[in-house]
Amino acid sequence: MVKTKLTQSPSIAARFIQHGEIVAFPTETVYGLGANIFNEAAIKKIFLAKGRPADNPLIAHICDASQLEQVTSGIPADAAKLIEVFFPGPLTLILPKNEKVPLMATAGLNTIGVRMPKDSIARQFLRACAVPVVAPSANLSGRPSPTTWQAVRTDLDGLISCILKGDQTKVGLESTVVDCTSDKPIILRAGAVTLEQLSKVIPETEVSTEAGVVAPKSPGMKYRHYAPRAKVILTPFPQYTVPSDTSAYIGLDAPFHPAAFKRVLICKSVEEYAHELFHFFRECDKEEVETIYCQTVSEEGLGLALMDRIKKAAHG
Repeated sequence: MVKTKLTQSPSIAARFIQHGEIVAFPTETVYGLGANIFNEAAIKKIFLAKGRPADNPLIAHICDASQLEQVTSGIPADAAKLIEVFFPGPLTLILPKNEKVPLMATAGLNTIGVRMPKDSIARQFLRACAVPVVAPSANLSGRPSPTTWQAVRTDLDGLISCILKGDQTKVGLESTVVDCTSDKPIILRAGAVTLEQLSKVIPETEVSTEAGVVAPKSPGMKYRHYAPRAKVILTPFPQYTVPSDTSAYIGLDAPFHPAAFKRVLICKSVEEYAHELFHFFRECDKEEVETIYCQTVSEEGLGLALMDRIKKAAHG
């Protein structure tokens, strides 16, 4: 066990990175768990703290475009267009890595996911680190991604050196991941930057149809993710049966028997649904809810990412 320091200072948190430790920090998507991308001993601490499989690649976080050359061997033309429009923001691009980036960070692949967060605290932190920071979500592997620093502490207190405190994350789902090493951009993981938005820049953009990927280029493609302890059930309509166990409900429409549920959250929009999903899962865990009913939404726009997370929580 280590003593986990809580701080609101990006510069104090950055000192831990510079000394080979790992730090949880806020971004606009979810909280990340970062290490110096060039320090293999530090990267190993991420996998140990999370219980993360070694073949699940990490994402490099940069503070400005000048750091791209530190981690990549080149920027494909499609990637350059997407960087111009969507950086900084909740978009990760899969790019060819250079020889300086250790294979431990990329699960042995010759590609690296790179993103430039928009969150102001994340940017201050990354600037203070003065080095690209490789980071997955700051949770125990398989659990719902953390959208508050308190959720990070619940999972990782005593396992990591520092938590940089910020507000609840604005998006609530992980970044969109786009592979830019193929003939056309391929969305490997849906997120807040939607297919529709990407297609306005590069019309040929497609969503990956790969299932059961052996060597995933992106996190979130192979292992069970985002799961609360409760059983997650997808329901196309507001739940109309009376639950037989301790249950909760989240969706856009009210259930027929709201009093039958221990916790109910009716969201005003798909954006609010996405923002609240992981936090709702974690609150249900605290209340020992046994079943969570999640209303399905149309798989367009942000709904594609939302349904991806709900399905993975339900089915693994």
